[in-house]
Amino acid sequence: MPVTREKPETSPVSSGDPEQQYPYAYDDAGRIAYDDDLHVPCPPHTTERKLVTKIDWRVVPFLCILYLLAFLDRVNISNANIFGLSSDLDLAVDNRFNTSLVIFFVPYVLFEIPSNILLKRLRPHVWLSGCMFMFGLVSICQGLVSNYGGLLTARFFLGLFETGMFPGCFYLIGMWYKRSEAQRRYSFFFSSTTLAGAFGGLLASAIGKMDGMRGYRGWRWIFILEGTLTCVVAISFFFLLPDFPEDAKWLTEEERAYVRARLRVDQGRSAAERPITLRDIGNVFKDYKVILGGFMYFGLIVPAYGYAYFSPGIIKNYGYSNIETQLHSVPPWAAAFAFAMLIAWGSDKTRHRFAFAIFPMCVCIAGFAILLSVYEKAYRKTEYAALFLVAMGAYSAMPVVVCWFQMNLGGHHRRAVGSAWQVGYGNIGGIIAVYAFLAKDAPRYIPGYSICLAFVCLSMISCVIYLIGVMYANRIRDRSATNVGLTETEKTEMGDMSPDYRYLL
Repeated sequence: MPVTREKPETSPVSSGDPEQQYPYAYDDAGRIAYDDDLHVPCPPHTTERKLVTKIDWRVVPFLCILYLLAFLDRVNISNANIFGLSSDLDLAVDNRFNTSLVIFFVPYVLFEIPSNILLKRLRPHVWLSGCMFMFGLVSICQGLVSNYGGLLTARFFLGLFETGMFPGCFYLIGMWYKRSEAQRRYSFFFSSTTLAGAFGGLLASAIGKMDGMRGYRGWRWIFILEGTLTCVVAISFFFLLPDFPEDAKWLTEEERAYVRARLRVDQGRSAAERPITLRDIGNVFKDYKVILGGFMYFGLIVPAYGYAYFSPGIIKNYGYSNIETQLHSVPPWAAAFAFAMLIAWGSDKTRHRFAFAIFPMCVCIAGFAILLSVYEKAYRKTEYAALFLVAMGAYSAMPVVVCWFQMNLGGHHRRAVGSAWQVGYGNIGGIIAVYAFLAKDAPRYIPGYSICLAFVCLSMISCVIYLIGVMYANRIRDRSATNVGLTETEKTEMGDMSPDYRYLL
């Protein structure tokens, strides 16, 4: 039932607030009809549920496809390696394969914050589709390299052009949804990584059969065909990708005003009209909770990339052929997707994040504990089952951690900088993951499993400290006066540091 309130004698239009300058919908008793729990009046021709569904169809699917292809182009090197990449380019010596993986993370980490700033200035559909086309082109080039140096160069530019995809998409989702709505959308978006893993395994098993066609090895066709697909999709996405709510031409003026109003009540005013300055960036990093957000994600990146890059090789050591290895890599990714959706549903249903981040981490730890303690030919199925737990745990906890942190950042400025920081710093963990699984440690990979387990524990500890921090901040604000003489503009600039703001636990 919509919440109702008596019709006021004067309309809030007179207040001069552009976000409230649309007509109210009234019920039969002459009272304003509200369609959400924040008491923001909905335009008369629609309801909140219908409008959110409309946003879902115009925002989430495109971002999911974008990141699915980005992640696919990033990790398909592990599938290509099964089909002879290392032997053809002489990557088996001096850990060259690991180095070709790690070079990706250098620009990927360094340019996260600049990328989000450019996203805000150039508009998402321009920046994201442009970067998408370029990393698709670089992926094609990976299939044409003839030596180790060429592969390193291609991987560097792949990291450069992919740097803004993940934080940019997360940031954009956060600009469309209330905090209580965000987790399912975040998890569905993030789970495009698990779909990419499953899709990549199936695709690689098919493309691998093209080995020798037109003189190209199977691994080259993996890069060429998947990169070509990315470029084609990028061109269409220039016209299809959404921008911010205030720029959405597929919404009416009343709908845009309503979307802005509901987000303002839930998250604070956006401050979208002012460019981000160096002072804004510095102010964000004065908050210790922002630093904790980086460690929360950092601890999960190590097992996530460890699994993404090395699980095909681990599975191959179980005695499967090249094609069987690709096919056996699919089920753990599929299970991770289903589990992530279940966790996201529970988190949004209860409007709680902490417990739904910790539980998947425990599942991940259980998987690594099994892998560390069991290694016999008779227990191959047990080891394979442990890979399910690792994938399900890591890839279900990550979207909760990112959503929890980023949706607790109020306003465009703090969220743009904070989201890029979390992802940029967190992806340093990718460098650790790459060198945790060395060829000399195969097939048991004891150091790699141990390092991954330790970093999951680091993420758990960081989450506990972050929970204590936001609980303490909420308690202090509950006990303090909110009317401290701040103007609406000043509260906008403060974002989640405003005395009116309450963090989600």
